Amino acid sequence: MPLLDPKAWQPRSLSGDEYAVTEPATGDTLGTVTLATAEDVGTAAEAARAAQAEWARLPHLVRAGVLRKAGDLFAAHADELREWLVRESGSIPGKADFELHVASQECYEAAALASRPAGHVLPSEVPRLSYTRRVPVGVVGVIAPFNAPLILSIRSVAPALALGNGVLLKPDPRTAVCGGLSLAAIFAEAGLPEGLLHVLPGGPEAGQALVEDPRVPVISFTGSTTAGRAVGEAAGRHLKRAHLELGGNSALIVLEDADIDAVISTAAWGSFFHQGQICMTTGRHLVHRSLYEDYVERLAAKADSLAVGDPHRAQVHLGPLIDAGQLGKVHDLVRSSASRGAKLAAGGTHEELFYRPTVLAGVDDDTPAYTEEVFGPVAPIRPFSTPDEAAALAAAGPYGLSLGIVTGDTARGLDLAERIPTGIVHINDQTVNDEAVAPFGGVAASGTGARFGGEANLEAFTDVRWTTVRGDVAAYPF
Repeated sequence: MPLLDPKAWQPRSLSGDEYAVTEPATGDTLGTVTLATAEDVGTAAEAARAAQAEWARLPHLVRAGVLRKAGDLFAAHADELREWLVRESGSIPGKADFELHVASQECYEAAALASRPAGHVLPSEVPRLSYTRRVPVGVVGVIAPFNAPLILSIRSVAPALALGNGVLLKPDPRTAVCGGLSLAAIFAEAGLPEGLLHVLPGGPEAGQALVEDPRVPVISFTGSTTAGRAVGEAAGRHLKRAHLELGGNSALIVLEDADIDAVISTAAWGSFFHQGQICMTTGRHLVHRSLYEDYVERLAAKADSLAVGDPHRAQVHLGPLIDAGQLGKVHDLVRSSASRGAKLAAGGTHEELFYRPTVLAGVDDDTPAYTEEVFGPVAPIRPFSTPDEAAALAAAGPYGLSLGIVTGDTARGLDLAERIPTGIVHINDQTVNDEAVAPFGGVAASGTGARFGGEANLEAFTDVRWTTVRGDVAAYPF
């Protein structure tokens, strides 16, 4: 039987509506899944809490072994998983392969977390052993979006499990298989005990129940800033931690000493990879005035040369946007930008969900596609004259996720980066990068800081407990 027969891996306890899993490129139905209700979330939370205590008491080698096996299985089942990522999320095969690679690496890195030193011995004013120890939080709620469904689920699920927690995973229903059921199938085959990982595809009702359930003390949310604010507010009311990785409108700064021949490929990748549906997408190209006209012309030519189509049936550079709602948002931003004076240098058209890579010149603070997160294949370009102006433009706006700087002088690039609030910086690269070993997260409206990779995962998914031990019972004055 295939690993991902959706009906075989559907949680039998879910009681919500049936949801058709649709291929964006064709509109075909790939299968159906059952959505989770608020009551289903409560049932899963109770089951995960009951299973978690025994899982946390197992030797670290056991937990690490399950995570290593899961990492191997993502590679062993790559052909099948790749097809789901391509067809369900509209990924080109190369992007699907990147997700599979990162998924394996996240599992391997999580396996190493299980044996990390668990605390510190502390000095004490009295004769006793005093130490801290990291303990699992219990049950972690993970809410993941559609755009990189496997990565954005596994990077919370894997470390949370490795550190001894149970997990409730709510994937976006549009990618319920590759962002949810695939993880259930992989971890079941890897030997994860039953009851620890619950996949709960659902809408806002299920998400609200997950955030509010008292048996889920930590929420790991990846999604839009608007939704993240609501999650953070609800979590705060219930006195639980919420790790928020949110939107962005990341800048790529091209200084006057940049190699214009080399930078165009980097720039196109930053804006057009996965149809621009990535939180780190290069949403603003800030180009030195001496290079500006040439840059616009070359990036527009590159955009016009890219193939857009069905990634499952043809070799293309860009696939479809996820659905009609996203298409409408992208096209409205492009049209409103053009109506306010932006020059359409390339693109701006679509056939069904296939949106042409788009280049906008002559943008300013009144250009919607420049000031807002588009989440589509749109590259607004704006000139600057001095490094001070570039820093001010890059720092403007509510977001602070990723930053790219292209220059012939790397020390100069690092110095400029110090002046711009951001969670991630890449010198001589574009803004879309991810590695399992690296901390990831943004500042300001882009989230609550780095929460992935090594120490960040320990902070996210454990609590610190202080313990003291005396040889004799302590005596007090009364």
